[in-house]
Amino acid sequence: MDDVFSVHDNLETVLQDPSEEPCVIPLQCLRDITNNFSGDRELGRGGFGVVYKGVLPNEKIVAVKNLLSMSLCQERQFENEVDSLMRVRHKNIVRFVGYCCETQHKYTTYNGINVFVEMPKRLLCFEYMTSGSLDKYISEESCGLDWNECYKIIKGICGGLHYLHNECEINGSVIHLDLKPKNILLDDNMMPKIADFGLARLFSDKKTQTCATSLVGSKGYMALEYMWESIISPIADIYSLCVIIIEIITGHKYGPSGTETYCRDFVESILLEKCSEENGMA
Repeated sequence: MDDVFSVHDNLETVLQDPSEEPCVIPLQCLRDITNNFSGDRELGRGGFGVVYKGVLPNEKIVAVKNLLSMSLCQERQFENEVDSLMRVRHKNIVRFVGYCCETQHKYTTYNGINVFVEMPKRLLCFEYMTSGSLDKYISEESCGLDWNECYKIIKGICGGLHYLHNECEINGSVIHLDLKPKNILLDDNMMPKIADFGLARLFSDKKTQTCATSLVGSKGYMALEYMWESIISPIADIYSLCVIIIEIITGHKYGPSGTETYCRDFVESILLEKCSEENGMA
């Protein structure tokens, strides 16, 4: 029982003190604070798995990301995300609280033979962002934000990205490679924080670009030199940032019709629409 309280104390300390290192969290602890990963605690889901709300004994809330399927590729992605998050500390980067990396053994029947099967459990724990993701504030009708809020969000994203590219404590830079509104989280003051570092790449202080062996990311937010030539550099994130800024300012999500292939098509369609509106008012 004392061990359980100790883990809770560690989580609370990491949440309160940004200088504290993220901690290892036992699977049972994460089961306890998410009510055994119950459906009513679910915050969202995607191809990676499910995110749950975790409630600590002191009523502090955390977000628990449960990676459901662990192929070799996803195992590497988990390790990559932990490696990246352990290195970054910034007000515009989501606070990483800790991780769970356990392997359970389940007794089952396989091809008529009773065997113990290894079941890897990989989870990540973050500060809880009360206002959700930026994605839900951008719509075709109106982004629902006034200019001051838009400016604050854009400035915050820029600050977080500048830190990753130029100021993080690894004597190099972190290239996010999957910057998009769904990966920008907002706190109760609408302060933006960059999240989801599963695809991030770490560069040494002398490295400026590299070539990808496989193309990963989100269509519409990937820089053209990355899509066409597999070149990874900080410019890839800047391209994504520009698309996000256009979305925030116009209130249109990228590819509102779902037919646009590249950002240029999206920008041109928005400009044509705005020109038509102005001509109609003239």
